[in-house]
Amino acid sequence: MTVCVEQSVHDSQVENKNHTDDTNELVLDGEFVVPDAVVNGDFDCPEVNAFGQTFRDYDAETERQKQVEECYRLNHIHQTYEYVKKMREEYKKLDKLEMSIWECCELLNEVVDESDPDLDEPQIEHLLQTAEAIRKDYPHEDWLHLTALIHDLGKVLLLPRFGELPQWAVVGDTHPLGCAFDESIVYHKYFKENPDMSNPAYQTKNGIYKEGCGLENVTISWGHDDYMYLVAKENGTTLPDAGLFIIRYHSFYPLHRSGAYKHLMNEKDTENLKWLQIFNKYDLYSKSKSRVDVEKVKPYYLSLIKKKNSDGEDWRQ
Repeated sequence: MTVCVEQSVHDSQVENKNHTDDTNELVLDGEFVVPDAVVNGDFDCPEVNAFGQTFRDYDAETERQKQVEECYRLNHIHQTYEYVKKMREEYKKLDKLEMSIWECCELLNEVVDESDPDLDEPQIEHLLQTAEAIRKDYPHEDWLHLTALIHDLGKVLLLPRFGELPQWAVVGDTHPLGCAFDESIVYHKYFKENPDMSNPAYQTKNGIYKEGCGLENVTISWGHDDYMYLVAKENGTTLPDAGLFIIRYHSFYPLHRSGAYKHLMNEKDTENLKWLQIFNKYDLYSKSKSRVDVEKVKPYYLSLIKKKNSDGEDWRQ
């Protein structure tokens, strides 16, 4: 896939204007309400998700929570430094198949993310909720609309034609390997069974990395984020750095929610993180029962895909 972006990314456009008069909340044009604290970087959560519960509540005693916890338990046991290296080598070959972006979006009708405590709708709903909310607030940043549309497409790894990987190898929050597991990582307790815990080189704050080395030099747990980043990169995308950063790290909650691992970032990461934090509120807080009329918005996204792809609409995966 080749995505051509004509306009530049301006910090002056990283602003939100639709504040209510009598509350400390930001009301997005897509009818999603975000507390003002989120805009200021505190990332306090709205009170209601798609289930009518608080967002990212991993302690709720529900059947859904049990499923989520089991997914993370397996993730924390099996995601090792060597495992991630092996998966990156395998999947960067992009030898599975070739299809259009929209065809890939439609495949997500078959996917439900078992690590997500906030949503049990097919993933195409989430993609369009996120993209539409951003499009209404940032109408001129069409690179960001496209980034939102494709950010979760890597979840096709759950499907047979892409290898049918287990949920723990595709979804959930991501974290670095090769250094100490920060306590902000959800269900941190399960790392005690991870084989990397027996390697002293991985048990310090920096581990095998140098402070300020840049996240591109850090091995992050394998999943749909890293896979989609590889697909975009290997297909020669010209999305701006901020778009690729969003795709690669949007599940890196220990960083953009808790501030962990910032010591490994470089200056470019710091700039791109501003856009990721903006994207994150749409990615997280649009997980509601507010449905998107797929057929109504489909023509816009098809035209955007065509506009942004100089080499056609298909991509190798």
